[in-house]
Parts: sequence; structure tokens; C-alpha cells
Amino acid sequence: MTKARALLLAMVLALPCAGAQRDADASAIGEGIYRDGRLATGALLRGERAGALPVQGPDAACARCHGRSGLGKIEGSFVIPPIAGRKLLRPGVRVIQQADLHGDAMHHLPPTPRDRPAYDDDSLVRAIRDGVDPQGRELDYLMPRFDIDPVSMQALVGYLKQLSSGRAPGLRDGTLQLATIVTPDADPVARDGMLRVLNQFVAERNALQYRAGGAPLPPGADALRFRVHRRWVLNVWDLQGDPGSWEGQLDAYFARGPVFAVLSGLGRSDWAPVDRFCERRGVPCLLPNIDLPGKASGNYYPIYFSPGVLLEAGLIARRIGQAAAHARDDRLVQVYRSGDIGAPAAARLRDALGASVTAQDLTLPARASAGDIERALGQIVPGATLVLWLRPEDLARLPGSPEGWGAVFASGLMGELEAAPFPSAWREHVLMAYPVALPAERASFLNYPLGWFHLNSIPVVAERIQVNTYIACSELGDALASMLDEFVPDYLVERVESTLESRLVDGYYTRLALGPEDHFASKGGYLVRFAGSGTAKVVADGSWVVP
Repeated sequence: MTKARALLLAMVLALPCAGAQRDADASAIGEGIYRDGRLATGALLRGERAGALPVQGPDAACARCHGRSGLGKIEGSFVIPPIAGRKLLRPGVRVIQQADLHGDAMHHLPPTPRDRPAYDDDSLVRAIRDGVDPQGRELDYLMPRFDIDPVSMQALVGYLKQLSSGRAPGLRDGTLQLATIVTPDADPVARDGMLRVLNQFVAERNALQYRAGGAPLPPGADALRFRVHRRWVLNVWDLQGDPGSWEGQLDAYFARGPVFAVLSGLGRSDWAPVDRFCERRGVPCLLPNIDLPGKASGNYYPIYFSPGVLLEAGLIARRIGQAAAHARDDRLVQVYRSGDIGAPAAARLRDALGASVTAQDLTLPARASAGDIERALGQIVPGATLVLWLRPEDLARLPGSPEGWGAVFASGLMGELEAAPFPSAWREHVLMAYPVALPAERASFLNYPLGWFHLNSIPVVAERIQVNTYIACSELGDALASMLDEFVPDYLVERVESTLESRLVDGYYTRLALGPEDHFASKGGYLVRFAGSGTAKVVADGSWVVP
């Protein structure tokens, strides 16, 4: 073969690769415009509306209003239509008129476009630039008009045409595959309690599930709630060994049987590998039972009840900061076990207080004895503020009395809230971080899940975990019902963002609500005191605050 023929052959063989690279580059440009508001040139996307200030960059990005999935949103009384390609490239039909929706019903139905012909490339460009639909009708005032360069426009149109078009993982044979994840350090009793709730909820939902051509719904069943024609299948992914190996184990589980979402879950000291796996794989992780979220800044798919002990650190920092100007002693001592979630909580508290205090950490061995605790506390000088990031087994072994020290704070989540077994000499001195509703406040919220446990003969062995698991299951059911047949992972996250805050039963929490860039559903809490040295009753020491 001559050099010329060899060169020609190499060029021909390279053409598919070059084409694939161009497609990938165009898709990346389109995604950057859609999600972040950044054009192919690197300039910020700019949108204008008559009589209003222009928007640019992330505020102008398509995803800001239409959702990352492109399947639309409902904001207040406004229906923001879907713009994913499979919706744009077919005629639009408004299934239910906006005027027919009232109150929370707006949030439990998918947004649909108004009646219109299908878009093509040319009419889509006109809609983006000039704000008119395929019939020449003006789009809603809320839709900005964008002057976009040709390369960016081509990339954006191409991105819209393929947006949310792939087959989601975990959909097979008429089933919706779900997983729950348990770390090896999780309490086995709590694990059993969580799985009882999950398995019963899945069985109950599948029994009520309406299927085309099947029996009618039972009397009183909510037709909307059971409108998605897929049977739930729950897979239990038990992790083993060191956290460094967990992502690999999760990848292996996923390769053997992909899932659409991770539902609930249980961990004790480290959830970061699970968080990274879900973000990397694009799998929604819905409301796991953990007190230290593994969430990194900007992660999209994990959704948590609260920041856990990091929120507690904020509550304690706020109180210490308020007292700092009047304190005669600015020394802070924090006590926690090595390898437990108290270490990152203590770091968050130090960061929050900055130079306003002189901080000292007393790190107990991972298998601390009563003697280890006594020796550590013996190092604390009079007047210092003490913060205990300890589990019940350590709290029960606290020696002596904290008389002579300054304020004493403790983690409520790590200590099991009002059940924390402080010795009587400590109870009147401790201020406990309490990032949940007060017992009297949440009592009515717990009636429904606890009644459901009773009716289904589920023993209550870990109340907070089991109630949280029930909330996660029912929220998934509500979100899926509102999605109908649009099984897209990004859309599930968006529907949870929309439906969570309209829940009537929030379990342990005062209020649960999410935002597009905020996946912690509860954001505040109390500091509480014990009502007396011999009681488990707690009372708020101040109002509910969001630090």
C-alpha cells in the first residue's frame, strides 16, 4: 500500500471519530447554555423582556425555569411548559387547563404545553429569538427573548432535541427498580426496622397499583396516586468493608441491576461514597437516614432531610456567637470519638466561630472506655464552654458534674434527642441541639405513620428512622404519581422539589421544602433543655432558628 493510499484510508477511518467528537462538543456547548447560561464563545447568555431588567448567565439559563429535565415546572399559578425535544417536536396539547387547577392540585400534575402545532428547527429558533410559537402567537411575557450567535443557537437546538430522550435505568419488564443502601456500620436493629417499613410500603403500593385492563381501584383509593403503571421492586444493597471500597461495590450492584432511584437507606458515620456514586451515575437518592450528609457543593441527585450534625453545629455556633460579646472566657472544648461524625461537626463549629474563640478538640479513641472519657474531661479548665459530640453509650458514662465549666452543649441527633441518657447531675446544665420539631409539636405529625405501623404489625424499634423511611416512601409515591409516565431521573428530582412542601405529614420535622439549589429539606432547629434532672421531657431554650 502506498503512503498516499494509507493516508487516505486513515482519514476515512477517522471521519466517524471526528464526527462523534463534533457531536460531543456541540452537546457540551448546548448543555452549558441550557444549564449554566454560557454561550459557545464563553460569554454569558442574556435574555430581555420589555420593561424589565435583563437576565444573564445562570439566571437566564433555560433550566432555571423549564427544569434540568426540560419537562417543565409549575411555579405558583404559572405553568412553565416542557421544552424537551420529544415535547417540542410534536403538537402541544394542554391536557388540563390552568384555570381548572386549584391550590396544591397545581403541584400534583405534570405541566403541559398550550395547544399548538409541532416545532421544527426554524420555528424553535424564532421562539428563542423572537418569542413566538409555530403559529406566530406571542409566548408568555415570562419567556425572555435571546439574541444568540449561530453556533450557540445550533448547539442549543440540538441539545433540546435530545434532552430527556434516553431510556432511564431501572425500567424493565413493567417494573420500576429501586434500591436502598445500608452501610456496614449501621445499627442492625434500625436496619431491620427500616426494611420492614420499606417492604410493607412497596407491597401495599403494588397491591393498590392500577393497571390497564386490571381490576378497578379499591374504594377510596386516590386514582391520581396510583396512575403510574409500573410495579415497584426493592433491591437491598448492603455494603461491606472500608468506605474506600463502597463506590466500587455500588458500581457492581448497578451493573448487575440498574435502578431508577435510591429510596431511603441507612448509614452511621460516612455517606460520602454513596453521595458520589449517585451523583456520578445520575441516580436520585431520596431522603436517606443519615446524620452527616455526604453532599458536596453543587450535587444534584442526593436529597436529604437536613444537614444533620452540620446543622447542629450552626445552631450551637449561633448561640455561642450571641454570648461571645458578654463572655469572660472564650475557650471552647469539643469532645468526640475518632472516626465518628462528631469530628466534621466540630470542624464546622470551629469554622463558624473563627477567631472569636480559642478552640481545643479532645478526641476519644474509637473504642473509648469510661476511663478514657473521664481522663479527657479532666483536662477541661474551669469556665470553658464544652460541646459533646457523643453517642448514648458515652453520654451515659459521663463522670461527676459539669459544675464550674461554662455552657455545656450536646448533639441531639447523636445522643438520640430527648432519650439521651445523661446522668442526672448533667441534665440541668446541658443545652442540646435539636434540629427537629419539638415533641408536642410533632405528636400530631406522627399519628399517621405510627398508626400505619400498628395496622401493619410493624414493631417500632427505631422511631425516627422508621418514620423518616415512611415519609421517603410516601414522597416517592406522590412524586411518581405527578410524573405519570415521564420516567426521567432529573424529572423525579424536580417533582420531589415541587411536591415535598405540600405534604400534610412531615414526621419529625416542622416543615420540609426544597429548592433547585437546596437539597436539604429542613434547615433550622432549636436548642433545648431538659425540664428537670429526672425527666426526659425537653423544653425549647429560645425560638426556632435557621442559622
